[in-house]
Amino acid sequence: MNDCRAIDRRSAEFHQMFEQALDDQRAGRLAEAITLYTRLLAEAPGYAPAWNNLGSALRANGALDAAIVCYKRALDIDPGCSATGNLGNALKDVGRIDDALAAHRLAVASAPDDAATRHNHGIALRQAGDPEAALAEFETALRLAPDASGPSWDRALVLLQQGRFAEGWAAYECRFRLKAYPPRRYPRPRWTGESFAGRTLLVYPEQGFGDCIFASRFLPLVKQRGGTVIVECPPELRRLFSRLGGVDRLVAPGEAVAADLHSPMMSLPGIVDASPDNSPPLPSLHVPAEARERFRTPIAPYRDRFKVGIVWSGSATFKGNRNRSAPLSRFLRLAETSGVQLFSLQKGARRADIGDVGGAGALIVDLGGIVGDFADTAAIVEQLDLVVMTDSAVAHLAGSLAKPIWNVLNLVPYWLYQMERADTPWYPTMRLFRQRRLGDWDGVFAEVESALAAAVAAKRAGRWPPSPTDRRES
Repeated sequence: MNDCRAIDRRSAEFHQMFEQALDDQRAGRLAEAITLYTRLLAEAPGYAPAWNNLGSALRANGALDAAIVCYKRALDIDPGCSATGNLGNALKDVGRIDDALAAHRLAVASAPDDAATRHNHGIALRQAGDPEAALAEFETALRLAPDASGPSWDRALVLLQQGRFAEGWAAYECRFRLKAYPPRRYPRPRWTGESFAGRTLLVYPEQGFGDCIFASRFLPLVKQRGGTVIVECPPELRRLFSRLGGVDRLVAPGEAVAADLHSPMMSLPGIVDASPDNSPPLPSLHVPAEARERFRTPIAPYRDRFKVGIVWSGSATFKGNRNRSAPLSRFLRLAETSGVQLFSLQKGARRADIGDVGGAGALIVDLGGIVGDFADTAAIVEQLDLVVMTDSAVAHLAGSLAKPIWNVLNLVPYWLYQMERADTPWYPTMRLFRQRRLGDWDGVFAEVESALAAAVAAKRAGRWPPSPTDRRES
């Protein structure tokens, strides 16, 4: 934050206010910090450190365009201050990737031995679609600061994205050094893959719902190595996971469990040495008959149409949601295809987009508001011809159910989808539609619209759905 050099001395009261703003910013009291920096700058608009720190507070508060202006003000006053790297970060956040890379190159040139500067440059390179150059920067950052958690995590993601799974899974364990993934504290040891015959293992989630669904396929392999397997299960997944292979008992989060060993769920792929070449079958997800029957009623009137489920946003609290989500208006154009009926599976705050986009309510059957959990969503997906969506948990659900799913991806998506390819061996019924340039949803949806017309024609000819090998558990 306070890395720029002050250009003159200020009063004790001025510096006291500046230190209070810093304390507020470090404690996450962003509104208070922004107010104090604004007051300081009204008194001293030539004070570069306040502009730099105000930019960081605004960026953390989501006001990215204003943050960019603040960083530029700091650099106008003091071109040698650390705002160059901060500016690059904010430009990257808004998708101005060429400008971001230029800023980061300047920052690296001025501080080539600063690990944070090299790390930030690597993040921008990765978002620009250059994983090899990004990996080189992360590894440089780690040579400069071997214990740094940020570059360790981003290096792990790039390794997995490149399909270097043995290295990637080992590196992936560094996530527990990040604030976002605090490790569970248990008196019993972590399971590392050894036989646990006669003992009890607790497996628990530590990331999103989609990761839980993805990792659930590895539980039968875990069971083969030992005794009792207990899985901590969020209520949203309880019914869906009620008949998972390899599981002896589901427990609720926070429920007391006497276990000899424990393991985070997303450590299982590394423990069993997972890769697309030796991935186990898709999980045995349970779709209750009651849920099937309940959703048959709103879907039945459209039985003669090509039924397409849509999801246009993942969790709004996910840091990368801005890049992976597309506007509802892009999906609405799919309804122009003759014979198509859209069904919304969207939940959360972005479900309100249906009311905000003119005419959307008449063109979309909104089922998101009556979905209670993922078993409900599964019951809907089973009755649709296709799901088209931006990447989030429902993609893992539809893929695990072996239903046709088209996943529209930003330039650098979740590591599971790697780079370039139009399919993923992890989900045989999933087709990937990728951005060719950062932020270019027009090209993606032009491909989707063309493919959708072909899919409708295929159904009329009795050739839909496609029939890849069903890899679900028997």
